[in-house]
Amino acid sequence: MKLGTISSALTLVLLAGAALLAFGPEIWQQVDPAVSPPPAAPDIQTVPTAAVATGPLLSGTFTLAISWQPAFCEQQSLKPECQGQKLGDFSADHFALHGLWPEPQGTEYCGVSNADEQADNRGDWRNLPRVRLPAALRARLEEAMPGTLSYLDRHEWTKHGTCSGAEPEAYFQAAIALLDEINASAVRNLFVASVGKSLTADTVRTAFDQAFGAGSGARVTVECGDDANRHLINELRISIKGEIGSQPDLAALLRDAASRQRGCPAGIIDPVGLQ
Repeated sequence: MKLGTISSALTLVLLAGAALLAFGPEIWQQVDPAVSPPPAAPDIQTVPTAAVATGPLLSGTFTLAISWQPAFCEQQSLKPECQGQKLGDFSADHFALHGLWPEPQGTEYCGVSNADEQADNRGDWRNLPRVRLPAALRARLEEAMPGTLSYLDRHEWTKHGTCSGAEPEAYFQAAIALLDEINASAVRNLFVASVGKSLTADTVRTAFDQAFGAGSGARVTVECGDDANRHLINELRISIKGEIGSQPDLAALLRDAASRQRGCPAGIIDPVGLQ
C-alpha cells in the first residue's frame, strides 16, 4: 500500500473518532440505522397492597364482655392462663377479651351440632371445633384473650360467634377492635392508676362518659367476685349497637345501645399475681 493511501485512511479514521466525541452516542443512530436504540425504561409502578376492608365487620346488637384478668385469676388460679401470669404481660395491666355476645340474651348455638353444644355445656372446650384464623390474627387473639390457653375461643365461637352473622375472622377482628378502643382510653388508665385500691361502679361509668361521651357509662355493668375477704372488680359488660368496623366508633356504638344495670357498687382493682 502506498504511503499516501495509508495517510488518507488514517485521516478518515481520526475524523470519524472526532465526530463520535463531538456528537456522543447519538451518532450511532445516524451512522448505522440498523442499530436500534435501547428500549425506554418502564414506568415505575408500586405493587398494590392488600385491600383494607372499609365496610363493617359486624352489625347488630351485642354485649362486649371484657375481663380484668388479675381478678379473674384470683378465682380461677388453676387455669393455664393464670398459672404463669406476671408483670409485663399484656393482661397484667390491660383489659382482656372474654367475649362478644349477640343479643337478645339466649341467641346461642346457631347451626351448632347437638354433640358440640353438649360438649360446650360440659366445659369440654378442648374437643370443640378448632377456630381457624390467619396467623397474625391468631397471635393477636392469644394476646388479647389469654383464655385461648383454656380453649375459650372455641367456646365463644361455638356458643356466641355462630350467631353473629359473620365468619370467625371478622367476628374476632371486631371483638379485638372494640377491646383496643377501651384499652386506649381513660377507662383503662383509671384501672391501672387504681390497682390495689377500691373503685365504685359510678366512677367507672363516669370514666366511660369522659372517654366516649355523656351517657356512655349507662351502657356498662360492673361485675365483681369475692376472693376471701376481698371484693374484686373482675369484668365489665358493655352494650353495643350498630356497625362494628376495624376502627369502630365506640362513642356511636354506645350512644345507640340500651342502658344496663349498674352491677356491683364497688370493688378492688387487683394487681397481677395471686394475693
